[in-house]
Amino acid sequence: MTTNLTAMQSGSGLPAPATLPAEQLQALYDIAQVLNTISDIDSLLERIMDIAIQTVTAERGFLVLTDPSNEKEISVRTARNIAPEAALSKEEISRSIVLGAIESQQGVLTIDAQTDPRFAGAESVIFNQIHAVMSVPFILRGRIVGAIYLDSRNRREGFTNESLTFLKAFSNLCAIAIDNARLMGNLRDENYQLRTEVQRTYQFKEIIGNSKKMQDIFDLLTKIINSDISVMLEGESGTGKELVARALHYNGARRDKPFIAQFCGNLSETLLESELFGHKRGAFTGAVSDKKGLIEIADGGSFFLDEVADIPPSVQAKLLRVLQDGEFRRVGDTEVRKVDVRIISATNKPLAKEVESGNFREDLYYRLNVISIRMPSLRERDGDLPLLVQHFLAKHSKDVEGKQRRILPEAMKIIERYHWPGNVRELENAIERAIVLAGDRDITPDELIIPRVSKPMTGAKSLKDHEREFVLKTLEDYSGNKTKTASALGVSLRWLHYKLAEWKGPEA
Repeated sequence: MTTNLTAMQSGSGLPAPATLPAEQLQALYDIAQVLNTISDIDSLLERIMDIAIQTVTAERGFLVLTDPSNEKEISVRTARNIAPEAALSKEEISRSIVLGAIESQQGVLTIDAQTDPRFAGAESVIFNQIHAVMSVPFILRGRIVGAIYLDSRNRREGFTNESLTFLKAFSNLCAIAIDNARLMGNLRDENYQLRTEVQRTYQFKEIIGNSKKMQDIFDLLTKIINSDISVMLEGESGTGKELVARALHYNGARRDKPFIAQFCGNLSETLLESELFGHKRGAFTGAVSDKKGLIEIADGGSFFLDEVADIPPSVQAKLLRVLQDGEFRRVGDTEVRKVDVRIISATNKPLAKEVESGNFREDLYYRLNVISIRMPSLRERDGDLPLLVQHFLAKHSKDVEGKQRRILPEAMKIIERYHWPGNVRELENAIERAIVLAGDRDITPDELIIPRVSKPMTGAKSLKDHEREFVLKTLEDYSGNKTKTASALGVSLRWLHYKLAEWKGPEA
């Protein structure tokens, strides 16, 4: 059984008509089923390339896609046994063949390029000893999506009119699948952005504070809000560094582009590098398909590097290139990609000391630290504590049925006497928890699950010494259970680990 799909070719010296056998029709159906299950564009292109090479038994090949906004702009997206950067070189005949297939919207086929008059004098054909050549464009609703190129020096049995007919039918399926994958990729990027941000809610009004130190920060933010300058946010955990980073983004010129955040601590070097820059299929065990990195997803927007001091040296080098040239390569890939992002970084470690000790690159430090903002601890923010309490009461009362909760004076006294090692984050957790426990009543000391301090801490010991003693005592009360200790303190487990490591106690 056959069908009357006709192969199109020009000057190949082969008979024009060709029919498609039943087994190839079945193969097309099977291929369509496979392609419809692949939504990642890079994985899809790799699969298309493999199918084409296998079908025609070609030795070399590559696949190009057009720029969706400009069909005349094409780029190599995957290749086999040919360097991607050389595939479209002006010296290579493959370039003119692909462009010819795209411009004519016809398939190109020859079984002997050495004697074909169309390629007479082509040095690359002679130099590479190319004999069989085939190229087919991907067309969707009259629009060129891309093209595929195949050639061979020795094996020519697969380069037939029948194969060209099959490849043209296959290319129609590919065009649809590529268009769908592009759409799915855009939707995934948008969905990722929506899941990692609350668009346009991070205004300056969300950063509460009338203290002198906070007002100085507001003044500085106003000056740098519309620039692309790199910003380093320093300060203890829980002081609001990410909130400031989001405010910089959503009030600036990049507000309509993505804001992507990545925590850099507690990740292996390979995993962090893959998360930031993406990877190519086969780059390491488990890399079953090509993957976009978060910096690539953030293109045009802002990228927030949380705990930047923990970035390994090899990743520091790649990040430096992004800051210097706007370039990077995915793990295991040779293709250089361009990206335009504003880098905002944060650390609760003294990064200058990390540079002195050789743990952090000095050149990267100065690239990241063009503008430095130190976020004050809650203990340093004179007069801000009552404002923050009222803000969190209003914010979290909305999540509980009934009126906005009030806090009784005796409960407020406990809050004022506590030293808040977890800063604003710990305070917000304590207020949110108290609202839930209070039900429809005002908040009393019974709802405040924070350590009771009978009087302000005074004496010869520093505040840091008091903090250390208090945290270690709480850890002892919970028999060394760090999760329970962090919960009791109202701080993150990450903060607790940092502090224990900083103190270098036996619990660290």
